[in-house]
Amino acid sequence: MNVVFTILAVLVILASIFLTIVVLLQNGKGGGLASNFAAGNQTFGVRQTADILEKITWGLVAFVFVVAIVSSFVTDTGKGGMDVTDQIERSIEESRPQFPPVQQGIPSQEAPAQEAPATEAE
Repeated sequence: MNVVFTILAVLVILASIFLTIVVLLQNGKGGGLASNFAAGNQTFGVRQTADILEKITWGLVAFVFVVAIVSSFVTDTGKGGMDVTDQIERSIEESRPQFPPVQQGIPSQEAPAQEAPATEAE
């Protein structure tokens, strides 16, 4: 696997976890976890805290979206554009034993096919 693709995948996973935490912190209809920070946070205020959390949420969503698109272009396509099913099929064909071809001029060991007796037409 490509190293850049692995790094991008880890970044998407971390951003997704952080996005989940930020969404849980937001103030919902019934009051969320953001309401707990209002008492100790006098510098920002409740409304500004909600605005910051909303901006962080949209920023993380955009980040995950952009990184997902970029990672699709970074994937290794040097395998001839084969998908997973083609790769599995090729590995099965390669694992089958290869028998030598039948040589011409050597009689086979098989019994000759017997012909069915001819029936008379009426």
